[in-house]
Amino acid sequence: MKPTGPIPPDFQWRDGALMIGGRSADEWIAVAGDTPLFVYDLAVVRDRIARFRAAFAGVSLHYAVKANPHPPLVAAIAPLVDGIDVASAGEAQLALDAGMDARRVSFAGPGKRDRELAMAIEAGITLNLESEGEAERALAIGRGIGRTPRLALRINPDFELKGSGMKMGGGAKPFGVDAERAAPLVRRIVAAGADYRGLHIFAGSQALDAEALIEAQRSALALAARVSGEAGVAPPHVNLGGGFGIPHFANDAGLDESRVGGALSSALSHRDPILAEAEFTIELGRWLVGEAGVYLTRIVDRKASHGETFLIVDGGLHHQLAASGNFGTVVRRNYPISLTKYSDSAKVEEVTVVGCLCTPIDRLGDHVGLPEAKVGDVVALYLAGAYGASASPQAFLGHPPPLEITIDGTRIL
Repeated sequence: MKPTGPIPPDFQWRDGALMIGGRSADEWIAVAGDTPLFVYDLAVVRDRIARFRAAFAGVSLHYAVKANPHPPLVAAIAPLVDGIDVASAGEAQLALDAGMDARRVSFAGPGKRDRELAMAIEAGITLNLESEGEAERALAIGRGIGRTPRLALRINPDFELKGSGMKMGGGAKPFGVDAERAAPLVRRIVAAGADYRGLHIFAGSQALDAEALIEAQRSALALAARVSGEAGVAPPHVNLGGGFGIPHFANDAGLDESRVGGALSSALSHRDPILAEAEFTIELGRWLVGEAGVYLTRIVDRKASHGETFLIVDGGLHHQLAASGNFGTVVRRNYPISLTKYSDSAKVEEVTVVGCLCTPIDRLGDHVGLPEAKVGDVVALYLAGAYGASASPQAFLGHPPPLEITIDGTRIL
């Protein structure tokens, strides 16, 4: 059998049944009406936000909505955080619809179209500029519609976040302006009369190594000070990115956020004078919502082939691309997985859990150990709160979209 990742401790069991919030998984399925079903537990998100506040006093928290844009979840998170980071006009509108003040919304991402720039400028959203060309387009659009654009500069840093699952900085990248070209562009933005909002530095994501994050944040502070000094402009705001990971696989250990927060507090207390008045922000997505979600999918067939047992479910990679190992993973490993019901007397068997798609890569659990299961039982796949439904090819093969609910205690939001 192959190992699986650790089930988040937020999920409890009662009389052999998986509990999510104050109800069993089967109860939530009955309320929602069917499977496959994503359930997002707001209590888990609140816990992560509280942990962040305790570890990072004085640092603002933004939610990176790309991690999970389910509207009820975003609406519930909006009043709990200091801002929302978006990467499209659609996400920007979602943030505004959730009640977030436009001045606390920041819009990053390469390839922003003119109509997206215009929408953000008209609304008063901060644009994190990715290039000199984007800066000139934003300035021209602002002049054309008679609005002063709120512009920040995203820097492609000259360092990487070591051990990150996805590197977003260092070397040739489509993201941000190379560090050595940043200062002249800051001066250009200010000289053009824009509302200069500061700097955005994002080096990588899904890091579990506290020391790597500490080093990256110190490097980001030094880079922000260097660019600001060369430009002769103090930034009102510095977004230090995020990158906080969650344990997906066997032998992964959770991030010690208190250690990272303590080191950042120390670094901020000794920061360069040109950063003295800056507001500092960390943007988090996966770390806030990933462990809050569980994906429930029902077994529709059980079959044997060449001595192996397959459990075929009504979901699959069209809802959970990351868990299938096809979303940036080099070597496929098993996410945490279980049945929603078990008996202490049940025999554990080695099975492969596969989805309903006609492709061999549609695997949700590869040679995992589960209690003996039958058709009609429900499989729970954890860490489903981030990069699940919205990051998967839902239209592939024409299967229906999954159901999604956000819960607060025993009620659906």
